[in-house]
Amino acid sequence: MDLFLVGAACQGLAPIVRVIYQVIKIFMILIPIALIIFGTIDLGKAVIASDEKEVKAAQGRLIKRFVYAALVFFVPLLVSVVMDIVASGANGTDDWRSCWKCAKDENCENVDI
Repeated sequence: MDLFLVGAACQGLAPIVRVIYQVIKIFMILIPIALIIFGTIDLGKAVIASDEKEVKAAQGRLIKRFVYAALVFFVPLLVSVVMDIVASGANGTDDWRSCWKCAKDENCENVDI
């Protein structure tokens, strides 16, 4: 990939795109971990309380949190794959694709021309 072309495609937006990519990456990791931890804590509290009704409710919340965690992790990945598939057939979309791929690449540091 030619760095000049990537820089021209980003037109000074490379630092912003890089920050957006890093924020999405952090959210994809931290939010599922937090949801699973909070669900486990809720279930632990219910088990310690020895209330069968509360244990069943906590199990339901834990399962929902697992599903939410999976969605938070996979939705950005799915959107990225779908956008790549859609953009592969469209004209004029190579600019933003190369800019987004440069945000993922650590060797594209100084491309904001």
